[in-house]
Amino acid sequence: MLDRAQVEQVYARLSQAMPGRTKDAKGPKGQPDPFRSCISCMLSAQSLDSNTAKAAKALFALARTPEDMLALTGEQIAAAIKPCGLYNVKARNIRKFCEALLADHGGRVPATREGLLSLPGIGRKCADIVMSFAFGEDVIAVDTHVHRVCNRIGLTQAKTADKTAQQLEDRSPDWAMRDGHFWLIQFGKRICSARAPKCEQCPVSDLCEYFGDTRDHSDAPRPY
Repeated sequence: MLDRAQVEQVYARLSQAMPGRTKDAKGPKGQPDPFRSCISCMLSAQSLDSNTAKAAKALFALARTPEDMLALTGEQIAAAIKPCGLYNVKARNIRKFCEALLADHGGRVPATREGLLSLPGIGRKCADIVMSFAFGEDVIAVDTHVHRVCNRIGLTQAKTADKTAQQLEDRSPDWAMRDGHFWLIQFGKRICSARAPKCEQCPVSDLCEYFGDTRDHSDAPRPY
């Protein structure tokens, strides 16, 4: 795992090479409010972005508040969100989420990680994404791309996204917390892709543990 000085260097270079947060950044999947951000994040589990967008559009055409959502039957919710898969489970979770949101928070999505995690269907990744996008908090949300990149480079050494998020929180410099998610996710999509990373174009290849291993041991198993 990279030391603190190397971690600083990785962030410094990515801050120059990758786009950061834009001033009009919205919630997950472009949703304009915390409630719809939470629902969209729940829909995105094991779903392609395009399918999540279709499901969210169909669902929010029917309901945009927890009260309106609970006026729908589970079957109606499931039918609307069918494109994103696991629709019966997700429909049940959405109803439980809305019930808890109304009962415990008066229908307002809490702006803290603790509050978000207290709600059914909201895990660490979703909580951090909502905090970052919907509430503008300085937190590095860990999705599939960020988890892969951080453990490949050596920013973290963790088997799960939750542990990666905790290590990033402990090891990342304060100045990188605001835009770190944006730098890492764009880096994962543009350069450090899952199947064929463009190491020759990488701005941090000299620091990267993965590149060092594959360069020195070309036939060694590749992590992540």
